[in-house]
Amino acid sequence: MSDSTVLVIAGATAAGKTPLAFDLALRFDAEIVGADSRQIYNDMPIGTAAPSSEALSAVRHHCVAMVDPYERYSAGRFERDALAAIADIQARGKRAIVAGGTGFYIRALTGSVGLARAYDEQLRARLRREASVHEPGFLHQWLVRLDSRRAAAIDPNDTYRVLRALEIRLADPPIPNGTDAMRRPEFFKVALEVPVAEIDQRIATRTAHMLASGLIEEAERIGPNAVAGSAVGYPQALAYLRGWSTEEELRTTLMRATKRYARRQIAWFRREPGIEWVSPGHVAGIVREKLGWREKPD
Repeated sequence: MSDSTVLVIAGATAAGKTPLAFDLALRFDAEIVGADSRQIYNDMPIGTAAPSSEALSAVRHHCVAMVDPYERYSAGRFERDALAAIADIQARGKRAIVAGGTGFYIRALTGSVGLARAYDEQLRARLRREASVHEPGFLHQWLVRLDSRRAAAIDPNDTYRVLRALEIRLADPPIPNGTDAMRRPEFFKVALEVPVAEIDQRIATRTAHMLASGLIEEAERIGPNAVAGSAVGYPQALAYLRGWSTEEELRTTLMRATKRYARRQIAWFRREPGIEWVSPGHVAGIVREKLGWREKPD
């Protein structure tokens, strides 16, 4: 591994990814690329536990608070945005730290999964119309012109897969500057090993803080129709506003839902290929030893 290796910090919610990434970015002259499917949305800092305004001012963050809550965002789009951000960071002589708990985003970014990149209802309807008037061979040749490698892996008579591949290719343009899977940087992935009981206690503390900071008001402002409004916390807060629960029931259901989410994240990362489970306090030493990063002078 080299100084240009990208550090990936993964793990469960409340495991301490955000503060650790911030500390390491300051110490090792790095910038942070968020890998959180809810922190990608703007105007939702409380419910998504987004980095503070002070942290955003002190360390440059990418893929954080950049999408409107009503806009659909895909893992494929994240892959493109994150790779472009990393290329920009490294071109400026900085190191890159990816931090987040959305396992599919991390797997997509590091090239461990093939993606159905985006969903576009109008594009899908248009392709269905094309399929109704053209033979399968015509559609497959269209795909060959757009993406010959993908086309070679699909039977020309498999109309469903051909249409899905066309949808993916037409929905998302190529990654800027020619970046593709063959030009990905090297990644070093760690997951934060924190006792479940400690995570549960942090979740209880975080829940109280979110409610005191205005989660209910934030959920009311975002509303039930926002794409991002399905994140843990918002449905529970909206149920409270509708009179379906008491404040104490809201607190209880929010903690329960967050704990369940944390356990799903832990299970996901236990199956993640090539990831090392590390105590948060040991990550800096591993970065120095395995990545060769040196702390910037005071």
